[in-house]
Order: sequence, then C-alpha cells, then structure tokens
Amino acid sequence: MRIGVIGTGRIGTIHAHTLSRHREVGSLILTDVDPARAQALAHRLGETAAPGVDEIYTWGVDAVVITTATSAHADLIARAARAGLPVFCEKPIALDIAGTLQAITEVETAGTVLQMGFQRRFDRGYTGAREAVRTGRLGRLHTVRAMTSDAEPPAPSHLAQSGGLYRDTLIHDFDILRWVTGREVVDVYATGSDAGPPVFRETGDVDTGAVLLTLDDGTLATVTGTRMNGAGYDVRMELAGERDQIVVGLDDRTPIASTEPTGPPAADKPWTGFLERFGPAYEAELVAFVEVVRGERPNPCDGREALRALLIAEACERSRRERRPVRPAELLSSAQEALT
Repeated sequence: MRIGVIGTGRIGTIHAHTLSRHREVGSLILTDVDPARAQALAHRLGETAAPGVDEIYTWGVDAVVITTATSAHADLIARAARAGLPVFCEKPIALDIAGTLQAITEVETAGTVLQMGFQRRFDRGYTGAREAVRTGRLGRLHTVRAMTSDAEPPAPSHLAQSGGLYRDTLIHDFDILRWVTGREVVDVYATGSDAGPPVFRETGDVDTGAVLLTLDDGTLATVTGTRMNGAGYDVRMELAGERDQIVVGLDDRTPIASTEPTGPPAADKPWTGFLERFGPAYEAELVAFVEVVRGERPNPCDGREALRALLIAEACERSRRERRPVRPAELLSSAQEALT
C-alpha cells in the first residue's frame, strides 16, 4: 500500500512516522506547502517527497492522509474523492457547515471513504467510559462534565485561522460526548471570556469558555475549556449515573493538586500537550485507517460524525454571540436550505 501524506507539520510528522512503520504500508509520498520540510521528513523516514499535491495523484497512491491547515481540508477531501481514493483527514472538514456539507456530498457521491481524526475515540480511558455507559454500569446517566485545558495558548498565527475555541479545541469534547453517551445534543448555551492576552480580543476569540448542553434523553452536560491552564494540559470527562460515577483522564500526570490533608499529591510530571497525552490514540487511529482501506473494518468516524460535532461548535459560537440557547438542528436546516 502506498499512501500520500499532505501536510508535514506536527501532526503530519507523527502520522507519517506511524504509517512508515506499519507492516501493510509499503511506501509514503510526502508533500507540504514548505517543500523543504517535506523533503527533510522524507529523508529521515526513507520515504519520497513530492513538490506538490499534483504529484501525489500523478505518481499514484492508494489512500491520502490530510494534515494541512483547516482552510485546505474541504478542497483536498473533494479532490481525493473524485480520484476514488479513501481519505483520512484531521478535524474539522471545514470551518463552516456549508463547506462541510459540500465535502461530504463529494465523498458520498463518489462512494469513497472519509475517516476523520477524532483521536479520543481511540483513547483507552474514553473507550472504557463508553463501555461503562453502554453496559449499564452507571445506571441512568444524569450528568456529564468534560473539560479541555491547554497549558498555554497556540501561536497567534494559528489562532487567527483556527475558527476559535469551540471549533478548534472543544469540538473534541463535543465529539467524544456523543460517542461515549450515544446521545445527540439538542440544545446548548455557551459563554466565554477574552480577559486573557490581547490576541484573543484581536482575533474575536475567547481564551476560556463554558457550555451547558442538554442531550436528547435529558442528560445534562457541561464542557469547559481554556487556553491558559498554567498547571499543564488537562483533559477529563466525569460521568455520573444513578448507580455509579467514573472519570476519564485522572492519573498520576493529571495537573491538579488537592487541598485535602489526605488528598493525592500534585503530579511530578504533568501532561504538557495533546501530542503527549494522546500519543497512543493518534497511532491507533492511523492503524484503524489502514484497516479501513484494506476492507478489514468499518469506518470508525465518518464525515457525518464530524458534521455533528461541528454543528455543536457552531451552535456554541452563535450562543456566545447572541447570548441565548441555540439548537444545533436549526443550524443544519438553515445550511441545507442555503445549498438548495
């Protein structure tokens, strides 16, 4: 199997390393908007670098992995679909609902595969939580509390094109909330604060956000996030039911200290970022993609799943701006009407 990797930044480099070691992947073709970066990575891995995306197709590949800037995702997905190639793409498909729907239509019309990179679905803690919910261990689920706290904000250049806290960061929490509980979000109310560094106000973003979500069975969920968590990278999910309560992401590296006399000590080596915290999950999702391409398993996260997470993020952004509850379904209906 020969795979084209488009984008050789941080996550593209990790995915290229994973694929290069995979026994079913014979070779890679790497390309990037910075050809020198792609060439350097190809040299380290013993793979081939291409001067541009065109060569990915003219030289021939069996599948494509897209890890470029978000603004390029939709067009690259559509091009791969028209070439009849299965695609793995980092989230999101696009920063808007219309662009997301158009790319999904291209894939579905072509009858190809689009697997989205929501790596938390491959994390052992979250898979354990999903199992606990689905087997009834918790009883009736009544409360979910999720959070994503970055140790420090990303570069201003990333913030300007990221789509904001809800689309860029908390979209992972929205996806995993649906996946773990098996429920849909019917209503959100979101707020945020831009009281941190000026770059957030300059880009129209917030450095800290909080969301109250109602699921379709009446379960209440909260999702909070910040770019300014100086203690370290902290990603957790608590699920409380009538029978039991569990937590994902609580271990000896969780950057939190107890004030109780008998509480656990502060972490000696707190998590520093998502690449470290979710390293095994990032590898597992690419292994899954190879299996999907080989026809050995169904797609674990298709474009429609990514759309549902984006709809929640879009509803949060509108709720924050308009200071009112928003139903994700109303945004989907509006986008579909605009496209017809």
